[in-house]
Amino acid sequence: MSKAIVTIKSMGIGDLCILISSIQAISKKITKPVTILAQKNTHAYAILKHDPHVEEVIEFDSKEIRGFFNIIKKIKPKQFDQSYIFSDSIRFYLISKLSGIKENFHYNFFSKKGKNFFKTAKEFTEKTLNTKIDSSSKIYVNKNDVENAKNKYNITDETKNIVCGISASGPTKRWDINNYIKLFENLNLKFKCKFFLAGGPDDEDLIKKVMNSSIGKNCISFAAMDIAETIPIIATCKYCISNDTGFGHISAGLGLQSLMLFIDSPPTAYGLYTKNISILVPEGETIETTTHDTLGTISVDEVLKNALELMN
Repeated sequence: MSKAIVTIKSMGIGDLCILISSIQAISKKITKPVTILAQKNTHAYAILKHDPHVEEVIEFDSKEIRGFFNIIKKIKPKQFDQSYIFSDSIRFYLISKLSGIKENFHYNFFSKKGKNFFKTAKEFTEKTLNTKIDSSSKIYVNKNDVENAKNKYNITDETKNIVCGISASGPTKRWDINNYIKLFENLNLKFKCKFFLAGGPDDEDLIKKVMNSSIGKNCISFAAMDIAETIPIIATCKYCISNDTGFGHISAGLGLQSLMLFIDSPPTAYGLYTKNISILVPEGETIETTTHDTLGTISVDEVLKNALELMN
C-alpha cells in the first residue's frame, strides 16, 4: 500500500481549495489518507483539519523553501513511496528525490506560463491516476463546532446568513467597499439579514467602514479571528457574496451558494471548478475574456439582481 505526500507550491487559500478535489482523488486511489506539504499562507492545516482523506499537514514558509534541506528533514523520516507535486518546480522535485521518494509525479518542468490553474490541476490528476475526477472540492467541518457557532452568534433560519468576502489579494480585485454597503442595505430591505465580514487584520479599514455604516448593526467581523475559527461559522450560512478571494472559495467548499465577483482575475481558472460558484464579470466582458488586468466595473444593481436570484 503506497504512502503518499501531496505538494502544493501555490500560496493562496483559493488555490488550495481548488486542489482539494485532487487531494481527495489521490487518497481514494491509494485507499489511504495522504500527507500534505503546503505553504503556511494557504492555511492548509485549518482547512483540511477534519478531512478524512488527509493524515497530516506539513507547513513551510518562504525562507524554508530557499534553504530546502529543512523541508527534507521534515519529510525524509516519514518514508513516503509517492509524491504528487502540483507545480513545475524543479526545486520541489529535488526535495522529493532527496527525501528518498521513488515515484514522483509532477507538472512538466518550465510549463507554468499561460497555465489555467484549475484545468491544469484536473488534467494532471486525471492523467496520473488514470481516472475522471469530480472537481467540486468539499471541505469537511466538525458538526459540534458548527452547533457551537450557531449558539455563540445566534445564527438561525429566521435570517439570511451571508458570508461577505470583501477582501482580496490586491486592490484591483476588490469591489468597492461602498458598493458592498449599498448592496447590504438593499438586501436588508428585502430580507432580514446577518452579514459576516470575511477579512483579516489587513482589512480592518474596510471592515470599519461597513461597521460604521447604517448596516453595521447587522454585521459580524472575522478580522480578529483565525481561519480555523471562521470555518464553523461559515458552515452555518447558506450564501456567500465575495470577490475572488480565499473566503469565497472556502464558502463554496463548505457548500454555500457563492456569488463571486471576478473584476481582475480569470474565472476560467478560478471559478469553473464547482457548481457552488455563480460567476459575475465586469460589464462588456465574458467569462472567457475576463482575466488579470481586466480592471472592469460591476454595478450594484447587477450584483443585487444576481444575489436576489441566488437567494430566491
